[in-house]
This record gives sequence, structure tokens and C-alpha cells, in this order.
Amino acid sequence: MCRMKDMSYVDELYIAPCVQGDLLEEEEIVPRKYEEARRAKVDKFYKALALFYFFCIWEFISYLNVRGGWFNPVFLPSPVTVVETAYEYLLNGTLVLHIGMSFYRMILGFLLGVAGALVVGIMIAMSRTWDNLLSPIINMVGPIPVFAFLPMFLIWFGIGEASKIALIAYATFVPMLIYIIGGIRETDPLLIRSAKSLGATSFQIFTKVILNSAMPKIFEGMKMSLALTFSALVVAEMMGASSGLGYIIVNAKNWFKMADMFLAATLIGLEYTLFYAFLTLVERRLFRWKMAGSSNAVEK
Repeated sequence: MCRMKDMSYVDELYIAPCVQGDLLEEEEIVPRKYEEARRAKVDKFYKALALFYFFCIWEFISYLNVRGGWFNPVFLPSPVTVVETAYEYLLNGTLVLHIGMSFYRMILGFLLGVAGALVVGIMIAMSRTWDNLLSPIINMVGPIPVFAFLPMFLIWFGIGEASKIALIAYATFVPMLIYIIGGIRETDPLLIRSAKSLGATSFQIFTKVILNSAMPKIFEGMKMSLALTFSALVVAEMMGASSGLGYIIVNAKNWFKMADMFLAATLIGLEYTLFYAFLTLVERRLFRWKMAGSSNAVEK
């Protein structure tokens, strides 16, 4: 901090650069949030542009294939053909039904898997007894591919909605459990001792310190397990379902409707992207301090 009081002309010559440096530094700091907002808009623009170019290249390759006859055009329908197929499904009312059923199964199975992982993860992370009892079982069953349990779930729960939701919940449960246990165990012990010294109860320490400290890790696990959730959704709907995006793929395979397959696959990708974006938005609102730390540390 430069002092301007009781200062001669010579002193002003030496102090002025310091004052100017402070002013320049303030000018750099003040608009940082606006600069970050501008960069975020630019990033969104480039991402949207990349997606637009992807569909343009797809359309161009399909057009060249039709003109050049490289292979059967039915194998690679153009984006325009896929959109026309979606419009036909939309007119007869089946498209909304299939999307709604897939979203219902996904969101219910995802929530059940996260809730189950949260309960079991807290038990394992907070209790040595439960850790000794459950960890060996989870370590043995966890590496088994989720889809290997599909025939068992069909036998146990039938071909109705219960087996599909159970498979989706289990696919979410396994990876979420790892993140929850890791998030709880990585809580800074200094925070726990500080809360105890201030007279906090065990319940208050868990809810106010441990759980809050683990929440960023839990959200990270939710985002990472989302891909497995959608994978299990598609596989579950391919077995004994009469609706859903996975059912569209199986039904299209039986009748060799490639446009229907591409439509269902595209809609699955869009559903995943939208739900992932929603989780990211919630994460940014809840943990702004976490997002700001890495973005401000690195200049691009």
C-alpha cells in the first residue's frame, strides 16, 4: 500500500509507479468474473458448433454414399431421415411414450441406486464392524459385470418393471458406493476435532461436517455412474419390454429399420447429455468454491 501523505515531488516520482501498479492490479481483478462468463459463453458456442459440424459431416457422408454407392444406404441413414422418422413417431404419439418410459425407469433406478449406496456407504465408512462384514462381499460381487445379473433379475422379479428398475439401481449402486466411502473417509480430521472442541454432537458432526465434506465427491460419483445407469437402461429395455428407447432398437433390429435404431441411439445420447448437464448445474450452484478454485488457478 503506497502512502500519499507528506510526500515530496521526488517521492512522488518513486511512489507513482507503485500506485499505478495497484490500479492495474485492481483493473485485472475486478473484471475477472466477467471474463470467465465470456469464456463460458465462448466454450458453449464452440461445443454447439462442434455438434453442428458432426451432423453436417454425417449428412455429407450419407449423401456421398447414396451418390457413390459405396455400401447399402439403408445401413447409414442420414440425419434428415432420422428426423423424419422422429416426426412420424411424434405424430402417432409413440415417441413421447417411449421417451417418457425410459426416463421414468432411468430416474427411478438412479435414485434408488444412489439412496442405497448412500446408506451402505455410510455404514461401511463410519463403522468398522459393518466394514468387516460388507466389504469382502462387495469386493467379490462388485467386479462382476452388471449385465451378468440380468437373467437372475428376470427370474427373481419377473419381466415387468421391477426387474428393469432393479438392474438400473444395481448398476448405479456399485460405482456410487466407492465414491461415497471415499468422500466420507477423506474428511479432514482437523474439521472433526474442531467441531468436537466447540461442543458439537455426533449427529451434528456427521451432518454438518462429514456429510458436507463428502458432498462434492458424492456428486462426482453421481456424474460418473450416470453412464452405467443409461447402459443398464438400454439392456433392461431390450429384454421383455414393450416400450422405451431400448425396445425401439430391438424392434428395429427385427424389422431392419436402421433409421429407428439411429433415432433411439440419438435420443439416448440426448437424455444422457441433458441429465448430466443438470447434475453439473446443481453441482456448480452448490459448490461454487470448488469450481472457482481450478478455473482461477490456470490461465487459458
